[in-house]
Amino acid sequence: MTSARLPESQRALRQLVYAAPLTVETVPTPQPTPGSAIVKILFANVISYMGRIYNGQRFYSYPTPFIPGFAAIGRIAALGPDSVALKHGQLVFVDCTIRGRDDPGAIILSGISDGHSEGARKLMAGEWRNSTYAEYTKVPLENCLPLNESVLIGSGSDAALGYEVAQLAYISTLLVAYGGLRDIRLEAGETIIIAPATGGFGGAAVLCALAMGARVIAMGRDVDALSKLKALGKRVEIVKLTNNPEQDMAALAKFGQADAYFDISPREAVGTTHIKSCILSLRHRGRVSFMGGLLEDTPLPLRTMMLKDLKLSGKWMYSRDDVVLLIKMIEIGLLSLKGVSVKGKFPLELWQEAFDEADKYNKAEEMVLLQPGAATDPSI
Repeated sequence: MTSARLPESQRALRQLVYAAPLTVETVPTPQPTPGSAIVKILFANVISYMGRIYNGQRFYSYPTPFIPGFAAIGRIAALGPDSVALKHGQLVFVDCTIRGRDDPGAIILSGISDGHSEGARKLMAGEWRNSTYAEYTKVPLENCLPLNESVLIGSGSDAALGYEVAQLAYISTLLVAYGGLRDIRLEAGETIIIAPATGGFGGAAVLCALAMGARVIAMGRDVDALSKLKALGKRVEIVKLTNNPEQDMAALAKFGQADAYFDISPREAVGTTHIKSCILSLRHRGRVSFMGGLLEDTPLPLRTMMLKDLKLSGKWMYSRDDVVLLIKMIEIGLLSLKGVSVKGKFPLELWQEAFDEADKYNKAEEMVLLQPGAATDPSI
């Protein structure tokens, strides 16, 4: 596929200096190279703390100048000469987790983080510097995951699920949780503690665990959010976190010993006691997935972990296999997006409003999106 269909220039958000305000600029449209695809961005995710990343309050390392962004939903606009499966116009999920092809441990998060190694920093400093807050972006072929449009979006067919294209962007939130759950091999029929469960990623973990056939004990401090999770079905139990280990463990004990525990504590949860409480509530040979971003180490009950033969796993993001399987779960109706609520769709010029709005919505099935082509393509 040649790049003849691509315009010479495009509109994009750029940050010229770290922590400086973003600006909408006209820049050259990226061109396909071997191993890449050019994707026309329909909707790009805005995570709740995006504004604090780009103003420097929440430090993430990335090079500037660059085009920020995250995961997205788009259509293939052009392909590199070695593409053999993707098609022009195909609807795809753009995965923000980019790995070195000769070192899968070199990982960057497109648009927000240049990773934790020299190899990762090289990835983001060069070929994959720019992200999805633009009308077009260049993406590794393996990061373009096809979406079955006739099943997911189509109408007039009994087989169609009838989602809006924008709702598909919630895949990126679900994936973070699914990566941790699949990493500890959560099985149907098992009981898993999810804490905290009332935020965006914790709520997504509840949805994924239910779709995987598990019973969920959702813990958190927000009683209203817990009540909404309880309404998801009979396989959801809720426990209000008190930060009193004895009380929290007694509340968990009412549901028997859990098989697994998924933790996605925010960085602000320094000094929390729930991690120890949840670990002590596991059965013999229970499993733990740590995906949280605590800024300080937390004490662990090491002797109990040894005596009960517990398995602890750290997980950053997810694998490509996880992405493929999660999309299959959605396409066959095992994991529903019907409850996903898009709280706002903003053109590039209103990026600050988008960031402010996203900061208000950090619960299960809530999200805010940027629409890079909204000003030039009313059909989006």
